[in-house]
Amino acid sequence: MQESLTNALKHAAPGPVVVRLGRTGELLTVEVISAFGSRTGPTAPGSGAGLVGMRERAALLGGTFGAGAEPGGDGAKIWRVRAELPVREREMRE
Repeated sequence: MQESLTNALKHAAPGPVVVRLGRTGELLTVEVISAFGSRTGPTAPGSGAGLVGMRERAALLGGTFGAGAEPGGDGAKIWRVRAELPVREREMRE
């Protein structure tokens, strides 16, 4: 999620950034949605491997990851980053 928020700061057009968390059974869903487009003016520096790294980390946890532009509710494009990650209750051992 932190990487998605950093990417919104670096790349998204001005507008709101929405973070959604949900859990259904043993599946945690994390979404970050921002305005699609280029930010004018200076942006934060970075390595450019954010999406690749997020995809790799989700896969290591046995989850799925997707990111891309899509139509928003008002007709404007949005950028959505979504990860679905398995979560399991663990027993504590002493």
